[in-house]
Amino acid sequence: MGHVRVYTISDAQSRFHRMNGSDVVHPMGWDAFGLPAENAALQRNVSASEWTKRNINQMKDQLDSLNFRFDWDLTLRTCDPSYYRWTQWLFLQLYNHGLARRTLATVNWDPVDRTVLANEQVDAEGKSWRSGAVVEKRELPQWFFRITEYADDLLDGLKDLPGWPETVKRMQYNWIGASDGVRVRWKIKESEEEKELTTFTTRVETLYGVTFLVLSHDHPLCRRSNHSHVKEDEDMCLPFQVVHPLTGESIPVFASSYVLSDYGDGAVMGT
Repeated sequence: MGHVRVYTISDAQSRFHRMNGSDVVHPMGWDAFGLPAENAALQRNVSASEWTKRNINQMKDQLDSLNFRFDWDLTLRTCDPSYYRWTQWLFLQLYNHGLARRTLATVNWDPVDRTVLANEQVDAEGKSWRSGAVVEKRELPQWFFRITEYADDLLDGLKDLPGWPETVKRMQYNWIGASDGVRVRWKIKESEEEKELTTFTTRVETLYGVTFLVLSHDHPLCRRSNHSHVKEDEDMCLPFQVVHPLTGESIPVFASSYVLSDYGDGAVMGT
């Protein structure tokens, strides 16, 4: 019924604009990759490809029965090699230009579906929204993209969206979260393994007043400090110090839950 609701709206919109003289493209596609489809196929002892194609054909018949006016000639299926060859190509472009990197990160792991979950897919009881399994915290290799390189372009693009609600554009503006500032390099004192860590600040003029640094609990330097037994809501002092880049003084380093690993460098200055 959810599909009937949203596509009734899009069908009415497309017909309205077409009747008012606009050239309208109203396509339909199938986001057909994913572990839920694989798990469903395994439960029925059929191939994931066969199961997916069968579901696509059934849903197309259902949409046709509602007389929706889709441009079926423009249909895409994400599981087709003719489609995902381009997602692979795009990833290689990002990787070859230094915009994709792989590193360890703490993630939400569903032991039943055997997949990583976003925070929004974990309910208030710490269970997976789909399988119901208790979600585990695991440290796994993850790919990260430097979308911050495109923050200015994304912000400029928001100015050229006729008809979009201001509330939606404001949400996008806040999600992009661009900030102008500098990265400060802090040399780690008496360390051979790691040479330095960085913090981002919009107020570089406060640098002389910095007396400590704070890292997120899953910052790489925090994980390597043998403090994994410390709960994520506990503050702690790490067993190393950094050198102030201007004064040469030794600065203590702490870990705290108020620093977010996925924002900036996962490290902040304390002034």
